[in-house]
Amino acid sequence: MLRPKLEVADIFRDHGPAWRAANAGHVSLDQLKVMSAIERCRTVALGGHVERCEKCSHTIIAYNSCRNRHCPKCQSAAAREWLAEREAELLPVPYFHVVFTLPAAIADIAYQNKDVIYGLLFKASSETMLRIAADPKHLGARIGILSILHTWGSALTHHPHVHMIVPGGGFSLDGKSWVSCRPLFLLAVEVLSALFRGLFLDKLRAAHRARSPLTWRRCGTQSGWSTASTPSVARRRCCAISPATPTASPSPIDA
Repeated sequence: MLRPKLEVADIFRDHGPAWRAANAGHVSLDQLKVMSAIERCRTVALGGHVERCEKCSHTIIAYNSCRNRHCPKCQSAAAREWLAEREAELLPVPYFHVVFTLPAAIADIAYQNKDVIYGLLFKASSETMLRIAADPKHLGARIGILSILHTWGSALTHHPHVHMIVPGGGFSLDGKSWVSCRPLFLLAVEVLSALFRGLFLDKLRAAHRARSPLTWRRCGTQSGWSTASTPSVARRRCCAISPATPTASPSPIDA
C-alpha cells in the first residue's frame, strides 16, 4: 500500500510541539502519550528490522509500529476486520440511523467525568430504544442495536453523542416471528426523547448520590470547580434525539 501524501503523524510532528505549548495544562497525560506514540510510530525512534533479498541484496528497513489503539496506521487493519465482521452480521432488512445527543450543560460535566457520563449515555440510550421498541403500542419487538460513541462534533468541539444503527424490526416478544416496522418509520422521536431525558437524569442523580460529588468546571469561564447537582438547565433541556432516518447502506462505516 502506498503511503499517503499527508498523515496524522506528519501533522503532529510539524505542529505538535507548538500546539502542546499553547495548550499546556489542558491536555491530559494520556492524550500526550497518544500524540507521542503516533509521532514515533514506524520511525527510527522505535527501532526496526532489516529485510534483505538473498539473491539481489535489495534491502528494506522496516521500523516498528507503536500499536497504540488510537494510531490510524496501526489500527487500519483492525478497523477493516471489525467492519467486515459487522457487515457479516447484517440482516436483509432496512436499517435506521438514530443519534442521542447531550446538551452543553451535561457535556461540561461529561468532560470532567468521562467514564461516568459516557457510561450513562450508553445505558440510557440503549434502554430507551429497547423499552419503546418492546412496547406493543409502538413496535412490540425485541430489537438489536449497534452503538458507537462520538465525543467530538464536526466543529471539533466537545459534543458527546451516540450513533446507533438499528434494524427496521425485531423478534416478537414470544420469540416466534419477525416484526417489521412501518415503511420509512421506526419509532416516534417525541416518545424516545421523553423517556431518554427522564432515564438519563435519573441515572445522573443516582451517580451523583452514589459517588463523591461529580465535579465540573464551566468551559470558557473562570467559575472554577463546583459540585454538580444536576443544573436546572439540564432539567429543562437534557437531551436531543435525531429522527430515526433510513440509511442508504447499513454498513457501520457509513454511521
